[in-house]
Amino acid sequence: MTVVPLLTWPILIVSVLLTITSVALSLFVLLHKNRGGGMSDLFGGGMSASMGGTSVAERNLDRLTIVVGLLWLASILILLTLYRWFPDVAPL
Repeated sequence: MTVVPLLTWPILIVSVLLTITSVALSLFVLLHKNRGGGMSDLFGGGMSASMGGTSVAERNLDRLTIVVGLLWLASILILLTLYRWFPDVAPL
C-alpha cells in the first residue's frame, strides 16, 4: 500500500486553478477590441483612426483581465513555493 502525502491536494487544487485561469485569461485577451498598434503598424501597414473613448464594458473587461491575470500569477507563485519547499512531492 502506497502512502500519498497530504500535500498533493493543495498542489492539485492550485494546478486546476492555474488551468482555469490560463484559459480564462486567453479568452479575455482575445475579447479585447483591436486598437491597432500591432505588427502591421510597426511596418507601416495600418492606420489607427479610432481614438475614441472606451465604454463601460471595455473598462470592466480590462479590470476582469487584470484580476484574472493576478490570480494566474499568484497560482504560479504558489505552485513554485509548494514545489520549492516540498521537493518530495514534485513530479519527476
